[in-house]
Amino acid sequence: MNTRILRIATRKSRLAICQAQYVCNELKRYHPTVQIELIPIMTTGDKFLNVASKDKIKRGAFIKELEHALIDFRADIAVHSMKDITVPLPAELILPILCERNDPRDAFVSLKYSNIDTLPIGSTIGTSSLRRQCQIRAQRPDLIINNLRGNIDTRLKKLHYDQYDAIILAVAGLNRLKLNEYIRVHIDPSDLLPAMGQGTIAIECRLDDTDILSLLSPLYHRETSLRIKAERAVTTYLESYCQLPIASYAEIEGDQIWLRALIGLPDGSKITRIEGRAPLDQAENLGLILAEDLLIQFTK
Repeated sequence: MNTRILRIATRKSRLAICQAQYVCNELKRYHPTVQIELIPIMTTGDKFLNVASKDKIKRGAFIKELEHALIDFRADIAVHSMKDITVPLPAELILPILCERNDPRDAFVSLKYSNIDTLPIGSTIGTSSLRRQCQIRAQRPDLIINNLRGNIDTRLKKLHYDQYDAIILAVAGLNRLKLNEYIRVHIDPSDLLPAMGQGTIAIECRLDDTDILSLLSPLYHRETSLRIKAERAVTTYLESYCQLPIASYAEIEGDQIWLRALIGLPDGSKITRIEGRAPLDQAENLGLILAEDLLIQFTK
């Protein structure tokens, strides 16, 4: 890139800046002379992060302003949490790099209780994720689940102020912010299936920017990309039909990909699960097949 400065668009939250800094550090590891500038941008999703109504936060609300910065040449790459990429990319943009996945699990966080099973009847647990609410209600219908919004620091403060007996957060976010001491339990995916792409940093850039694509190539992680390809196929298919709680999680076992997925009702009264295996080069196709079967089974 010669002396050109690489400009990284990122959300303004502490976690987003941390993720962008991770990408910065990785790039400098492979390209020691590269000059990098972070460009923090307030997204629509951030403006409504503390609003109680989920309807205020539309699909793609955490990435659109960053994509506009790429299209307008105000930034060269954008760093996202993969789980925020819920809409098709603009035609002129590409998502060439998924960095090596951090821990994809959810964390049980509480100042009083060691795990979800020890919560007394009527305890209040905080999460705004319909995916988490659905699965927790199916396990513990006796709990009160209240919405929990804001960034990680805000959510932890609400826990300290005794507004909740426990909260559910992504392990990866706590890891990156060095807040691991709050994690009481790393919840097994069989108990709480993760969101598509959870724990994964995605890098977006312009489709025709060959210099940037070349610069980014060392950060590509094949195993993560295969797993997310399967997971995203599930959620992309199902989200085109409904807005119900959805989860998809893939793992690699030898030369095969193992994919689990579910769809349910927000109150947890109905959850349909499915799983399957396929060769690695069939990851996306496996996701589509399972999504179709899952929807058929759910709507019977």
